[in-house]
Amino acid sequence: MEKIQMVIDLVNTFLWDYVLIIVLFGIGIFMTIKLRFPQFTRLFPAIKKMLSGIVKKESVDEGKMTPVQALATAVAAQVGTGNIVGVATAIAAGGPGAAFWMLVSAFFGMATIFSEAVLAQKYRENKDGELVGGPAYYIKNGLHSKGLALFFAIACIVTLGIVGIMVQSNSIAVSVGNAFGVPTIVVTIGLAIVVALILIGGMGRIASFAETVVPIMAFAYILGSLIIVVLNIGNFVPALKAIFMGAFSPGAIGGGALGITVQQTIRFGLARGLFSNEAGMGSTPHSHAVADARHSAEQGFTAMVGVFISTFLICLSTVMVNITSGSYNMNISAVEMNETATIMTQNSFASGFGAFGGMFLSICLSFFALTTIVGWYYFAESNVKMVFSSKARVLNIFKIIVISGLIVGTFIDATFIWKLADMFMGIMALPNIIALFMLSNEVADILKDYDERFVLNKEKSIVPKEKSFAIKNKRQEVLN
Repeated sequence: MEKIQMVIDLVNTFLWDYVLIIVLFGIGIFMTIKLRFPQFTRLFPAIKKMLSGIVKKESVDEGKMTPVQALATAVAAQVGTGNIVGVATAIAAGGPGAAFWMLVSAFFGMATIFSEAVLAQKYRENKDGELVGGPAYYIKNGLHSKGLALFFAIACIVTLGIVGIMVQSNSIAVSVGNAFGVPTIVVTIGLAIVVALILIGGMGRIASFAETVVPIMAFAYILGSLIIVVLNIGNFVPALKAIFMGAFSPGAIGGGALGITVQQTIRFGLARGLFSNEAGMGSTPHSHAVADARHSAEQGFTAMVGVFISTFLICLSTVMVNITSGSYNMNISAVEMNETATIMTQNSFASGFGAFGGMFLSICLSFFALTTIVGWYYFAESNVKMVFSSKARVLNIFKIIVISGLIVGTFIDATFIWKLADMFMGIMALPNIIALFMLSNEVADILKDYDERFVLNKEKSIVPKEKSFAIKNKRQEVLN
């Protein structure tokens, strides 16, 4: 076991300290410039459209999702333990400055996730009456590289369908056990039953579950966090100072005494930023691919909202709660803080709400993790359909593997499983980033087409110039 941990640490050091810091920042900056800073011009109109979609409750044909359902499923996957436990781990090991780099990665990540969503829309396929799509599909159909597509698909199945779900179930077991004193085995059985019932319902039940639960849980957590910050308003300005100073000079706020370096701060900020908003990782395009959007670019704008909600609202709430409440203690060693990261935010809420605070946070964390489990299963299933076909027998076996991983995850050491998740997510991100760079001109063309047809000409309806891969295939079948 010791040798396995050494190998994982070595791979993580190479991936996160050198390769991914460059390529994640690189692709985000590259696409931001190429798309002319869509974060400033496209985000808030997309938020307005999203709110309108929630009120109207649109409906679509079976085998598809509404744009809001696709966003809810994506956010369900994005908003998980990474937004609470992951953020706590980041500031424990990298100092408050890690939060700054999480926000920077999210800003550029909006351009990245826009690119992922529009390519997923363009190159999606129709399998047995259901739309499927994601990086494996735009790598195969856009780059025409079946080998790289297969590599991504297998990496995604392992990362999201097994390791990622183990991380989520582990956090639920620890949180519920600490807050309510419930034995791990009881939590595990209850969680396994709930997840199994949702997965049996397929895409429709997953979309409906996400659309219902995500807005409620996000609002409740942000409101609770805001109350804690207001109760500790005297620490608000010092908290902001600690974040900005710690981003460039950890020693200036005491981090130097703990051995925290700027590289550590950036490394943990980026790693947990990716884990929380998933921009560039290649996960959320699977839900955006099946959205029944008027134009691919519009679903790209919607995807940007997911990053905004995940990092700028949820993650920042966690950071401010921990720092303003005093739960983050600069005098405690990074190792010691890392070991207690799971309960750090619970203590923050308990400082304001008493015993109810720990329970409130545990409930939020459990729902965050549950929705992530459901979302990640759906993403992994899209790749199972590509690698092994859509046969019911194969999908049923995969469901059993997922539930088994969920059960095992509740009994594994939390530090080990987080390191394992970092490694596999880094491996999964690499082929996706390659594809985004190679297909960047197509992304720019899709945005240009949207502007020409809708923004510049003020058209009320859109008939996209670019057609999805699924539509092209269907037309070819009819001709044949």
